Amino acid sequence: MCGIVGIAGKRADADGGCDLRPVLQRMTATIAHRGPDDDGFYTAPGVGLGMRRLSIIDLGGGHQPIANEDKKRWIVFNGEIYNYRELRPELTRLGHEFQTHSDTETIIHAFEEFGASCVHRFNGMFGFAIWDADKRTLFLARDRLGVKPLYYFWDGDTLVFASEIKAILASGLVRKELDPEALWHYLTFRYVPAPLTMWRGIRKLPPGHTLTYDAAARSVEISRYWDIPYDAPVEPLSDEQELEQFTERFLRAVRYRLIADVPVGIFLSGGLDSSAVAAAVNEVHNTSLKTFSVAFDDGGRFDETPYARGVAERLGTDHHEVRIGHDEFVEFLPEFVWFSDEPIADPASVPLYYVSRLAAQHVKVVLSGEGADEVLAGYTFERTVADWERLRRFQRWPRMLRATLPDAIFRAVGRDDLSVRLRRRNLPPAQHSIATVPYMTRYFSSAEKRHLWPNAPDAMDSDDVVRAYYERAPTTEPLHQMLYAYCQDWLVEDLLMKADKMTMATSLELRVPFLDYQLVEWLASRPARAKVRRDASGRWVTKYLLRRFCESRVPRDVLERSKEGFPVPLDAWVAGTFGQKVREELVDNGSWVGQMFDRETLRGVLDRGGCSPQDAQRVWLLYVLELWARRWL
Repeated sequence: MCGIVGIAGKRADADGGCDLRPVLQRMTATIAHRGPDDDGFYTAPGVGLGMRRLSIIDLGGGHQPIANEDKKRWIVFNGEIYNYRELRPELTRLGHEFQTHSDTETIIHAFEEFGASCVHRFNGMFGFAIWDADKRTLFLARDRLGVKPLYYFWDGDTLVFASEIKAILASGLVRKELDPEALWHYLTFRYVPAPLTMWRGIRKLPPGHTLTYDAAARSVEISRYWDIPYDAPVEPLSDEQELEQFTERFLRAVRYRLIADVPVGIFLSGGLDSSAVAAAVNEVHNTSLKTFSVAFDDGGRFDETPYARGVAERLGTDHHEVRIGHDEFVEFLPEFVWFSDEPIADPASVPLYYVSRLAAQHVKVVLSGEGADEVLAGYTFERTVADWERLRRFQRWPRMLRATLPDAIFRAVGRDDLSVRLRRRNLPPAQHSIATVPYMTRYFSSAEKRHLWPNAPDAMDSDDVVRAYYERAPTTEPLHQMLYAYCQDWLVEDLLMKADKMTMATSLELRVPFLDYQLVEWLASRPARAKVRRDASGRWVTKYLLRRFCESRVPRDVLERSKEGFPVPLDAWVAGTFGQKVREELVDNGSWVGQMFDRETLRGVLDRGGCSPQDAQRVWLLYVLELWARRWL
């Protein structure tokens, strides 16, 4: 695991490559937390590469940048290629000579042999860059599901890239200018959707994409190389066959993610997903495990440690816990907005940092359960599926009763809003989802944002960002359509982004077995009923296959408890003295938020902060934005 940076193009040409090193050193210094063990640089006319290394595999020989045999191609790499040991013999037979035992060298030899299509051969999480001196091209790639971030800036002359935005800004080659469109969408989602960032001109390379810079043509080309293959034709399987194949693939994904030359641990919340990971590791690993949990002093639903302890006791792990309260939460916030680069108003980021800091005292690598809800259908998707069933029953009524007559009545009494809702209820479920765009986060509507921010840009409705994913989904199954949309945006820009930033802030590598691309492809091929269905009692249940896997492996109370996520006592804090402090700071004459937005509308939003969880989240979203602005603007 590392942090990578690089420059190519006009500014690199102008420097002749010789003076790039101080710039690269300045860039890598900002991300030293990603790689405290080592650094390395490569410069030549037209290009400069740099990296910071967290040594995980081939501790002594994995120094980067790494070159091929004739020193014509150079790579910097962030992440892990889990199947590198399987690729090495093939590449050796094809004539490639290895100087190290690292996965990094496998990438560059695969690139030599297969070119840009080498990405199809990698099972892992990655962001890497390869300079080809003969062709004078720079090739960047990001893993299929977006576990590792990769940012770039391209102005038509110079390309600057890095694992974190702060490194791009540190280059001195990019002007710090807020992107109003990114801010507009942040107010709805609590994060900035790809490819935007909060800085004008800096973009995220989307998951499953490559970027190729051609020095001769002075051009950049971005291409998609992978997408989730829903609705691919497969043979039907019985329930038992599905469980058997899921178990085989999940255990293989976990086994891959245990490959390391350093100690490996597990984040254990006591929920279904992390407990499944811990049980799987226990099944395929023959040494003692270390597990790590975090809880809030407030207790109740904010303390999941009893469940985590139950799993740890059953599996016989060496279990560690950390407890935090309001003071620790607030104390970290200035550093939180530094490490996250952009405002990410997910309050679970803070406890994630503290449990990462705890784990980093014992191990260098941890596994977690991120992604299970998005590929196996968790959260409250059973309610959505049940609603689709009701929708289908409703649509069996004669059209006169369910559409024509009610629509005429609603129009006659001036209730066009009910007429619109009725017309949507007559759409097939997939079209109904495109019309209504069910989604995880929606804090400010376009109308509310216009009221709050009178000078807002003429930007698209944020719902249309998500709607585009629903429309692009390669499936006609409504549940898969929804999972596809969640995987494209929410999973990447909230869950995986905060996971990467908070773990790397403590120099800890996070691995996510549920997002093994081969497992994801197989799950995408299975019917919706393998994910959400009625159980023997007739009750709708989510993550059906995972629950079957866990039946004999985790305690019954874990299997039956409801989804909690990472519960944070934010609502109570916003309703109390913390909320009062936040309100005073945000309406202060010197606050950035107070100057950017309409003050009276802002006061109204803040005054309602203690009324509901939605209102509390709005206050938190604005407070994170204010803290971010203080640190970055």
